[in-house]
Amino acid sequence: QVQLAESGGGSVQAGGSLTLSCVDSGDSFDRYYMAWFRQVPGKEREGVAGIHHGGVTTHYADSVKGRFTIGRDNIKNTVWLQMRNLKPEDTAMYYCAARPWRCVTPGNALSRTEYNFWGRGTQVPVSP
Repeated sequence: QVQLAESGGGSVQAGGSLTLSCVDSGDSFDRYYMAWFRQVPGKEREGVAGIHHGGVTTHYADSVKGRFTIGRDNIKNTVWLQMRNLKPEDTAMYYCAARPWRCVTPGNALSRTEYNFWGRGTQVPVSP
């Protein structure tokens, strides 16, 4: 079973950096493709970045390419999202999510409906 808990959110000014972390308290972390999503009130949850179980292949939304970096540590059951040059439009609740890696394709890697497990989220407000 996967149980995800995010941390690291907090207020930051535009242009600043922040790193989010997500720990899985289960025992099969390396079987899952991990991703970060974000959501603002009134909008659908959108995929931001994802990483394959081996930690090599990654996928990013166009809006964050070059600014965000996803990584994972399969020993520590942790996935992180390093965010740089933050913009006010990055303001959102950020969620960690997991899905079995075998069915992931570049076309569905960040598709919200494909994910089985979710954390409760961590808030990231970015001020101008």
